[in-house]
Amino acid sequence: MAVFTEVPYDEAAVFLSRLGLGNLQAMAACNGGIENTNYFVDTDSGEYVLTLFERLAWEQLPFYLHLMQHLASRGVPVPKPAPDADGRILHRLKDKPAAVVGRLRGKNELAPDAKQCGAVGEMLARMHLAGRDYVRRQPNLRGLPWWKETVPVLLPYVGDGQRTLLLDELGFQTRIAASPDYAVLPRGPIHADLFRDNVMFEGGCLSGLLDFYFAGCDTFLFDIGVCLNDWGVRLDSGRADAVRRAAFLAAYESVRPLVPEERHLLPALERAAALRFWISRLRDCYMPREAAALNAHDPSHFERVLRQRVSDAAGADIF
Repeated sequence: MAVFTEVPYDEAAVFLSRLGLGNLQAMAACNGGIENTNYFVDTDSGEYVLTLFERLAWEQLPFYLHLMQHLASRGVPVPKPAPDADGRILHRLKDKPAAVVGRLRGKNELAPDAKQCGAVGEMLARMHLAGRDYVRRQPNLRGLPWWKETVPVLLPYVGDGQRTLLLDELGFQTRIAASPDYAVLPRGPIHADLFRDNVMFEGGCLSGLLDFYFAGCDTFLFDIGVCLNDWGVRLDSGRADAVRRAAFLAAYESVRPLVPEERHLLPALERAAALRFWISRLRDCYMPREAAALNAHDPSHFERVLRQRVSDAAGADIF
């Protein structure tokens, strides 16, 4: 878990009362997450998550919070931001941008079966369709421009084989992004971080999607690649699990069928998703930020996933 900014209990109580959320009864740092400060807060009116944003600028945050509000209004089970008396959902606490969202019921399924993978695929497609008329626009801040900026900074920290893989894959993804097929891929708001720990299940049913603070406008296929690299792989090896992968894709396409260009570029975008998370985990490992509690994710996992995806695509006619 990460706590970059410690919030005293009394200060949190005043803040929540000002939002009309009742009297604070319990407060605890959230497990998981390495980007923001998160607390579970219980009041006499309900259960919430209090987030202080450590990286994102005030000007960037309305995109995420209003996207959650937009999706919730269209029946997608996401945390709904709490407004103040004037209807504002972006607040300030400890001189940091802050938000409070409702806490969803359920628990993570960290060893999902095919049925649960299918539920995630179906809900991701519903989310993509629900976001098509969302009017705010903001790019995926962890997309290709960020990869190009971050990879050179990482090169002094990695071995020769890793350096070669990073540079080769960055070149490959640059070519993919300039291709005609890529130009026509369907786009819109994406979650961009829908891992197993960001989905809740209750009573065997999917009950919520969490943590939209990496969301942005990008290709829907990139979002699918992110999910397949987590929900559809064996964590010990990075190899694809054919059954779970097929369940995810079939359920997704039951709601939004893929266009031919998406089918063509799916292997490339799975590689892109693996590269993105390998880069971010390398950065968090070698250039960590100070926090009261912080456990960075192991970067070697997504190195394995990327190498496996490259191996899977060997000989495929990407172009």
